[in-house]
Amino acid sequence: MLDWHEYIHTDPKILVGKPVIKGTRLSVDFVLRLLANGWTREQVFENYPRLTPEALQACFSFAAECLEEESFYAAPAR
Repeated sequence: MLDWHEYIHTDPKILVGKPVIKGTRLSVDFVLRLLANGWTREQVFENYPRLTPEALQACFSFAAECLEEESFYAAPAR
C-alpha cells in the first residue's frame, strides 16, 4: 500500500486542519466525495491538474488506514 504520509498532511491554517493533499487546498474527503458522486479519475485530474495519480491513490490509502483503526457496527433495525 502507498505511504499516504508523503502526499497528505494537516495544517490548522488550511481548511481548519482537515487532511489535505500537500501543495493543494483539496481535502481528502472532498476528493473521495467527487469519486463517490460518479466523477471519473480523468474528470478529477482534468478539473484539478495539480493532483497526481499518486496523490489520488494516497487518498484511498489514508481512508483505508482510518477505517482499519475504527470500529463500525451496524445499528439494530427499529
